[in-house]
Amino acid sequence: MTRSSAEAVAAAASRRIRAVAIGASAGGLEAILAIAKDLPASYPMPLVAVLHLPDNHESRLAELFGHRLALRVREARDKESLEPGTLYFAPPGYHLSIEADFSFSLSCEERVSFARPSIDVLFDSAADACGESLAGILLTGANHDGAAGLAGMRVAGALTIVQDPATAEVPTMPEAALRRMTPDLILPLAGINALLCRLGQPQ
Repeated sequence: MTRSSAEAVAAAASRRIRAVAIGASAGGLEAILAIAKDLPASYPMPLVAVLHLPDNHESRLAELFGHRLALRVREARDKESLEPGTLYFAPPGYHLSIEADFSFSLSCEERVSFARPSIDVLFDSAADACGESLAGILLTGANHDGAAGLAGMRVAGALTIVQDPATAEVPTMPEAALRRMTPDLILPLAGINALLCRLGQPQ
């Protein structure tokens, strides 16, 4: 496993992306902050994240991230339409999906990969809704959630990015993805941040 070349990053940066889906677990708070920093409030696409939290834990992610990012940050709401320049988090205890009309849906269906919200559920629905105009990012974590979903994104033509396991606080999740599929890019957090900045620039 090697980090992606400058040529591969440049090719990825030329893609026209409509939405970014992000999955993380253990160590994910710091990782998401690292990749979303420097993104302006005028960022032309939404970012949607699943970060594993206990079901009975009141999420303060929107408050925490909102104080540290230029992006608007909020917890996703059922039937809400996705807006650019916004980082959305799945609420604890609910699966979060993106529908074909570019709105959210929440559900309390059974756990997937022992998780609710599940990264796989978000990734699968985002791939169906956005196809080639989606970017999927899988970060640090201690289980295998997201590996199957990212593989499905690849089949759908989406841009797929895995955090370099050597740089992950907990490498289990990115390693699981790399055993299952070959992503477009394998990058450290700084590289993912730089790519997101480039994807947000006018083509």
